Amino acid sequence: MTGANSFQVSGYGPERAGWTRLLARDSLARRLDWPILFSALALSMIGSLLVFSATRNRTEINQGDPYYFLIRHVMNTGIGFALMIGTVWVGHRTLRTAVPLLYGASVFLILLVLTPLGSTVNGAHSWIVLGGGFSLQPSEFVKITIILGMAMLLAARVDAGDKPYPDHRTVLQALGLAAIPMLIVMLMPDLGSVMVMVIIVLGVLLASGASNRWVFGLLGAGTLGAVAVWQLHILDEYQIARFAAFANPSLDPAGVGYNTNQARIAIGSGGLTGAGLFHGSQTTGQFVPEQQTDFVFTVAGEELGFVGAGLIIVLLGVVLWRACRIARETTELYGTIVAAGIVAWFAFQAFENIGMTLGIMPVTGLPLPFVSYGGSSMFAVWVAVGLLQSIRVQRPMSA
Repeated sequence: MTGANSFQVSGYGPERAGWTRLLARDSLARRLDWPILFSALALSMIGSLLVFSATRNRTEINQGDPYYFLIRHVMNTGIGFALMIGTVWVGHRTLRTAVPLLYGASVFLILLVLTPLGSTVNGAHSWIVLGGGFSLQPSEFVKITIILGMAMLLAARVDAGDKPYPDHRTVLQALGLAAIPMLIVMLMPDLGSVMVMVIIVLGVLLASGASNRWVFGLLGAGTLGAVAVWQLHILDEYQIARFAAFANPSLDPAGVGYNTNQARIAIGSGGLTGAGLFHGSQTTGQFVPEQQTDFVFTVAGEELGFVGAGLIIVLLGVVLWRACRIARETTELYGTIVAAGIVAWFAFQAFENIGMTLGIMPVTGLPLPFVSYGGSSMFAVWVAVGLLQSIRVQRPMSA
């Protein structure tokens, strides 16, 4: 048998193409980091229950629909998951070429916040209202572009084999790239996001192999800058009050210290196993403000107890552990820096959010990754998961 028919029978026609596609899909499935994926999904699902418990009785914010926030949280998770898939499909290396465009778009969006289009929520002028009950917080996406932008600059000559590590000029360029959006976010003011960005910059520099003098220099400059900001009264009154309440927990318990006091009461009352989902007196009584967003961990502490709250911390720990492995195992500096920047972001933001509910960190309005209600935050963290998965998927098989 000859011609096209013999070509197909011998196994090199459409049948082989089909097997090739199947093997490619199997290879992708094996390369994905499933612990990260399952942990992130578990955190989002736990978050949906906590958000529902915190908002189902709050008619002043749920528009009379007890499922209002639950449905939106699940929708945000679904959209975030789709963004993760899209990020893996595009690939972190392709996004590397699009960094200038992404960076310009993110800077443009945070500049829009400073115009009349911006809206103030809880003292921070960091939102753009889109209508229909939807809003956007551009600073969440700036975290991603800072990571990608700094990684692109710091890894360019190293991955090309021209340099063993980033030189001083390259580090200065990377710091300048990060400084522009950070200064704009500070003007909003959104101190919490700036704190996260500072930690991201430090994590990126440590992972890049740049001289440790840069890290120590930035720490020193950051300390001097914090003192200058305080002495020059650049912070808004509500931010100063939050730091004062952190320094003195007994200060104005019915005013500026109310949030943290009620948060500690809620978590402390949970004990080992909690009061049971939807049965927390502090949550049901609506004593803790912003419980679906910034203080969602208090719902876990009160209703799920030490066991449930500990599970959230363990799941976050799994995400960080696997992300560290991805950063260590990738063969390109660019991937290492991106993964390390995400680790620094997730680790500090989770520590700050949980810490402020326990009274060991000041209240800054940062959401708990994957758990807190909020579309912008949910989209950003799932894009970050997509970047981690892309780095793992595109590494050589031998890695």
